[in-house]
Amino acid sequence: MKDTPSQELLTIGQLSQLTGASLRSIRHYDEHGLLASVRASNGYRMFPEKAVTQVKQIQRMIATGFTIDDIRGFPDCMLLIEGARSCDQITDVQRVRLEAIDRQIADLEKRRARLIKTLLEGAVPPVE
Repeated sequence: MKDTPSQELLTIGQLSQLTGASLRSIRHYDEHGLLASVRASNGYRMFPEKAVTQVKQIQRMIATGFTIDDIRGFPDCMLLIEGARSCDQITDVQRVRLEAIDRQIADLEKRRARLIKTLLEGAVPPVE
């Protein structure tokens, strides 16, 4: 029988290089329970290889507009499989996030229109 090799642990620097995430971001994800690290004898954080996939997934979700708190509520399968499809359990969260983004866009469009009017008229228009 062949021995199965023990899983290699990555330093935070290695994890950063493999994912493109900053050291600060990785620490933040770890502190919020999105990653599982262990402490080496020197006190440094060490991460399992699966953390590469987890960090990439977290980055994708953040880029989509989700917060760390949102992501903490997602099923583990969404963090453990790179490119994982959304689960039914998070559809409501996605809809709420989309509504928030739509409100931000509407607000920015109003601000843009006011600024254009200010530039054209030379005076700040009254608040509507």
